[in-house]
Amino acid sequence: MERVVQFTGPRQVEVAEQVRAEVPAGHLRVRTRYSGISAGTELTAYRGTNPYLTRTWDPEARLFRDGAAGIEYPVAGWGYSEVGEVVEIAPDLVGTPGLPQVGDMVWGIWGHRSEGIVPVERMIGHTLPAGLEPLAGAFARVGAIAYNAVLAADIHLGEDVAVFGQGVIGLLTTRLAQLSGARVTAVDALDGRLETARRYGAHHTLNARTDQVAEAIRAATAGLGADLAIEISGAYSALHEALRSVAVGGRVVASGFYQGDGIGLRLGDEFHHNRVQLVCSQIGGIPPQLSSRWSVERLQQTFLRLVAEGHVDVTSLVSHVVPAAEAADAYALLDERPAEARQIVLEF
Repeated sequence: MERVVQFTGPRQVEVAEQVRAEVPAGHLRVRTRYSGISAGTELTAYRGTNPYLTRTWDPEARLFRDGAAGIEYPVAGWGYSEVGEVVEIAPDLVGTPGLPQVGDMVWGIWGHRSEGIVPVERMIGHTLPAGLEPLAGAFARVGAIAYNAVLAADIHLGEDVAVFGQGVIGLLTTRLAQLSGARVTAVDALDGRLETARRYGAHHTLNARTDQVAEAIRAATAGLGADLAIEISGAYSALHEALRSVAVGGRVVASGFYQGDGIGLRLGDEFHHNRVQLVCSQIGGIPPQLSSRWSVERLQQTFLRLVAEGHVDVTSLVSHVVPAAEAADAYALLDERPAEARQIVLEF
């Protein structure tokens, strides 16, 4: 039998058993070792706020349609940060160039389940880099999300960049922005996260609850404002403050997964009067100006290479490694006590 983590309703989690399927042609079986929990996208399904629960995404029209849900409870096997060992290869794939072999550790997306049956095209080039510990492989996707936001920001050497939100992806964004030559101001409402941000290369830190963020950023830049800001928390109030913080004609990259109506976002204020550029970054695509050279696959592979080369530390971001059987407790911790957790990883 196979074990799979599923949401049976808002804030209801169970680990179910399913019959172990055969490996069809063109696929690999991977036995999961680690699976990282997303504190953003996954919590929207856990809490019941994900737009797919009330509407349907039309991929051809590129619009959400009212009237039917795109997903329904139980929502099984969410997760996009898996690492595991190849244990079986379909016979038709034997001898395929570049294919991981039985016994190889690989990273990819097959959800919070004890085994994944994955199409071969999604596994080519997904063997963990030499010397990289398996736990680090769980950061390929979240690292790519941060990397994509930094590419969308188009950072130039010496620019002032504010990063709003210092959860796991925000901390990686801070580090990648600093590696790109920016002087980074990290913003968050939790002092513990700001302390970590300083270790990840932030030049300044500001507490969103106690500091006047936009005013402080303008004071630190001789009144100009940040050249650009990256908002990655998914909070509308943070997006509004990011818009207040940048220079005239500055750029704000919105990379959070915003839920519901935009309460607290006032586009008639600084956004309008300072003619701010507002750019969306979402891992489903690369910034258009880079799409001829970059891909989501390249983002993930390059990020793991940076980790393997020692430029980015990810394993210290893991606060909890939790047996998959205790997944319900892990989600409750992220939902109710975020100050006590950073990256939570399920172990199978």
